[in-house]
Amino acid sequence: MPFRKLLYPFSMFYGAITFLRNVCFDIGIFSSWEIPVKSICVGNLSTGGTGKTPHVAYLADYFSTYRKVAILSRGYGRRTTGFRIVTRSCHASDVGDEPLSYAVAFDEKVIVAVCERRKEGVQKLLNMNPEIDLILLDDAFQHRAVKAGFNVLLTQFNKPFSKDIMLPAGNLRELRSGRNRANLVVVTKCPDSDADAEQSKQWSKELHFDEKRIYFSEIAYGEPVSFGKVKDTFDKILLVTGIADPEPLSKHLSKQAEITLYPFGDHHEFTQSDIQKIHQKFDTFAPEKSAILTTEKDYMRLRDRIADWKLNEYPWYYLPISVRVSNETEFFKTIRTYVDTI
Repeated sequence: MPFRKLLYPFSMFYGAITFLRNVCFDIGIFSSWEIPVKSICVGNLSTGGTGKTPHVAYLADYFSTYRKVAILSRGYGRRTTGFRIVTRSCHASDVGDEPLSYAVAFDEKVIVAVCERRKEGVQKLLNMNPEIDLILLDDAFQHRAVKAGFNVLLTQFNKPFSKDIMLPAGNLRELRSGRNRANLVVVTKCPDSDADAEQSKQWSKELHFDEKRIYFSEIAYGEPVSFGKVKDTFDKILLVTGIADPEPLSKHLSKQAEITLYPFGDHHEFTQSDIQKIHQKFDTFAPEKSAILTTEKDYMRLRDRIADWKLNEYPWYYLPISVRVSNETEFFKTIRTYVDTI
């Protein structure tokens, strides 16, 4: 937005502060606690929208086949504080929508916890579950009080960190040089995850990062899941979102149906008034051909209020997503070089 350019002096100041903070960690003035088991941090340099949740789930799904995996998140947007184990019976308001989505997806196969202080979170996880031998840190790239053994940095295809500037004029949480702490970079939300050598070279120049350690991912959309009235078919969708960037989802769905976007802010906590307005909007559609669709993360914030807010009286659906990563065999081989080393 144009007015954000006026905030550029504050961005310079914030950039200087984050630079000095990182230097203090790099030279040992500030200490980092090294996690005593194998650990992978999935993060970004920008605020929101790079797809951390499906990538954490992607890694958890793979490594849980032969490791005892735990996921630790801050639990953004929750009303509680401190350490909590997340189960499928939890409420999103208590643990956050993203951690709850992990717990629902993996049930007891993967241990999920939230704690804003990552060191405390890791210690309590290991004290309660000594068998854990791999911890996935969701969005902890800037949380340098703990040191993960391996860092996966995400950047969005249409909004790479190389073309961004510091908050508040831009969306960077820290300077672009933070990429140097990453073991590999994944360019997310690509139109096609299959990149050739030339594209890798171009991205290497764009990001100033080793092309052999750059991978590409695309979103894989599942089939809509009903949590309201079931419909056999529909060709018009009221798309209700509370995510940072709904455009890729809207663009995907527009190939199959007519889309009317009804967006809210990222991690929006829906109210009964919101739902009433959504239903009023939907009532203007031809009901026999229409449905209300939301994201899986938004569903986590809605699922406990289905009966209270009469969601079951309307054709509500959510859309599961996953990711596909380019050169998947090599991708996991690179990470396993760390994970499987004694």
